[in-house]
Amino acid sequence: MVKSVNIFVLNWNGKDLTIACLNSLKNITYPNAHVIVIDNGSTDGSVDAISNQFHEYEIIQLAENFGFSQGNNAGFKSVKHKSDYTIFLNNDTIVDSNFVEPLINEMEINSSVKQSAPKIYYADQRDLIWFAGGKVSLWNGYIRHIGIRKKDSPIFSKLSEIDYATGCCICMRSEDFSDIGMFDESFLMYGEDVDLSLRFRKQGGQILFVPESKIWHKVSSSIGTQFSIRKWKRKNIGKIKIVTKHVHPAQLPIVMPLAILVSILELFITIILGFGRKH
Repeated sequence: MVKSVNIFVLNWNGKDLTIACLNSLKNITYPNAHVIVIDNGSTDGSVDAISNQFHEYEIIQLAENFGFSQGNNAGFKSVKHKSDYTIFLNNDTIVDSNFVEPLINEMEINSSVKQSAPKIYYADQRDLIWFAGGKVSLWNGYIRHIGIRKKDSPIFSKLSEIDYATGCCICMRSEDFSDIGMFDESFLMYGEDVDLSLRFRKQGGQILFVPESKIWHKVSSSIGTQFSIRKWKRKNIGKIKIVTKHVHPAQLPIVMPLAILVSILELFITIILGFGRKH
């Protein structure tokens, strides 16, 4: 029997993006998939628009915007159809019709694999990589997507073990996600996906990049567009929280200054790239 999968799409005032994502999900080939929209208290008419166009999809309405971690956790806990597997998918994505099968197949082959992640491209340059795996160094707070802004090539088409899976699209066994405690809701924005992967790895689990699975992410491929002081601040708050949580307290006097130094260097790069974009 084909294992069941729930695909959760979190929405907050993103009606048009979510509808485009859901339209792409209508074409998936996996035979036992259920799509669930988690609405984070939208005020843009999202729920009515989605329910009118997608009668077959379950919609979970939350009273307010609970953010990424708490919103996805709430949807996972309250969904009507329980499943063998769970996929969390950003609403600003378009999926390949067979993106589900490779993610689940690799986890069926190897029980030690706790998360699988697809190859993710920029939607505005469909052969440009956004995510081909993730690297983490807790010693200096380095957290980075592999292959970001590089042209797709055979080097990014190898099944490989990675340090973390991005929350943009992540597949897990539902039981594993529940047993580990789901997303840490103390992360307000950025870092909750890396934290979850690190927790799985501490338990001996593997995180797998599965390039046969492909999706496209609607973020700008322009370096200047992607960098902003506000985004840098949010990302680095999440990064410092990750370092504090996962590094032994005795190591913090060494690790934290290095992490802060890396953050400052990233800030200078942010300012320079932003300035260059304006001139």
